[in-house]
Amino acid sequence: MTIFSTALLLFLVIDPLGNIAFFLAALSRVSPARQKQVVVRELLIALLVLVLFLFLGRFALQVLHLSEPALTISGGIILLLIALRMIFPSAEKPLHEQVENEPFIVPLAIPYVAGPSTMATELLLMSREPNRWKEWLLAVFLAWLVTSIILYFASGMKKYLGERGLVAIERLMGMVLITVSVQMFLTGISEFIAHLR
Repeated sequence: MTIFSTALLLFLVIDPLGNIAFFLAALSRVSPARQKQVVVRELLIALLVLVLFLFLGRFALQVLHLSEPALTISGGIILLLIALRMIFPSAEKPLHEQVENEPFIVPLAIPYVAGPSTMATELLLMSREPNRWKEWLLAVFLAWLVTSIILYFASGMKKYLGERGLVAIERLMGMVLITVSVQMFLTGISEFIAHLR
């Protein structure tokens, strides 16, 4: 995978467009004058979490003795579930959390930006080609940067695109992600068969 394709995959998994409504809901009890500061703080925390997990998550795999085919197949399944949720959303989003006061780390940084699906994707990248860590780090940063721009201007984007526009874009992203997930699943199966020979 190239840096661009990896960044695009991470962007699709983070799904900032689908999270706009939940970001705004979590910030509803924060004064308008402070909302931008909170968003910037949470986005920086999310970046720190993503970078730390990119380098430390691989050691968890070594402790658990997980093989690459198992990780590839499970990664494909996770992405497929995310994509199906994007195309066929339920009445309540599983990661949607009620926030009473000013949000801190949860739920804006984790899991809205640095969620379990994003971390699983990072695990897959680093476990397969750890020597390309500089490229993966750049891809994480690019995906985070685009996500940050979208979420920083979330209120304006929601007014400009409207609810239907956001839903249409999220469905389109979901369809792309389904293709990626199926490819990952098939790659994992082929790797497993190759190991048996």
